[in-house]
Amino acid sequence: MPATNNLPQKQPAPQNGGEAKGTILIADDDITLRDMYQTRLETDGYKVLVAADGEETLDVIKQQNPDVVLLDIMMPKMNGLDVLAQMKKDENMKKIPVVILTALIQDLTKVKSLMGGADDYLMKSEVMPGEVIKKVEKVMAKARQVK
Repeated sequence: MPATNNLPQKQPAPQNGGEAKGTILIADDDITLRDMYQTRLETDGYKVLVAADGEETLDVIKQQNPDVVLLDIMMPKMNGLDVLAQMKKDENMKKIPVVILTALIQDLTKVKSLMGGADDYLMKSEVMPGEVIKKVEKVMAKARQVK
C-alpha cells in the first residue's frame, strides 16, 4: 500500500525531549522497511518524512526541505537515480545529502549513484538500522560544516 503524502507527515515529538536532531526523508516503496527505519529514526530523535515513489519523493523534498534523503533506487513512477538527477539540477535541492539505500547489488549502480551526486551508497541486505543512522549522522554533519 503506497504512502499518500497529505503533507505534513506524522511528526511526533522527539524522544530525547528536545528539538529534532534533523529531518530525514525515507524514499522507499517497501512499506515494511520504510516503517522500520521511520520508527528507529524517530526513536533516535529525528523528524521523519516518507515517500513511496519517485514523484512523491521530489514533491516532499520541495515542500519540506529535509536535511538528508535516504533514497531507494527501484521505485515506481520514477526511479531513485532519476530522482537524484532531478535533485542535482535544482538549485534548492542539490545540496541536500542523499544516501542511496538499495537492494541492488550491481557495482555499476553504485558507481552511477556516486557519480550522480549521492553522498553514500548502502546495501539493504548488508547494513543494520544502527549503521544507517550513523551514516545519516555523518552526511548530515558534513553538510552542516559546508553551510
